[in-house]
Amino acid sequence: MHDHRHDIKATAERLADIFIVLQRTFVLNLSKDLIRGRLSFPQFLLLSFLVQDSDPVTMTEVSRRMQHTTAAATGLVDRLEKLGLVRRQQGPKDRRKVFVSISTKGVELVQEIRQDMVKNLLRLMGYLDESEQAGWLTIYEKIFPHCKQ
Repeated sequence: MHDHRHDIKATAERLADIFIVLQRTFVLNLSKDLIRGRLSFPQFLLLSFLVQDSDPVTMTEVSRRMQHTTAAATGLVDRLEKLGLVRRQQGPKDRRKVFVSISTKGVELVQEIRQDMVKNLLRLMGYLDESEQAGWLTIYEKIFPHCKQ
């Protein structure tokens, strides 16, 4: 009799090993900016969130999305502002409310890093046939809604 739970655990263990290498491929080697340490991965994540928002977001929203304390999120925004990648402004109605938006330079950097990711993916997809490529996307699309964003 086959123990189904053992197979799932072995599969999860193997996936964990693969994810560690994939993370290095897609996260640490994302772009020359991340490699040179000019931009940390949390900073890149925050810029990615801001690219999706056409309107400025509050610091509270930044903290919530990043799952950080307000102090940690403020430090992150401070560093990005110094690099000219985000802008901070006070709320028009309540000056205590601080809004953050991505600058043109920030948008360009996110697009550049994303293109590096696409190049990496295209290279890896070259090892798969068309049905495997479609299968990869199908599986990721199925689990994507269950990932924290």
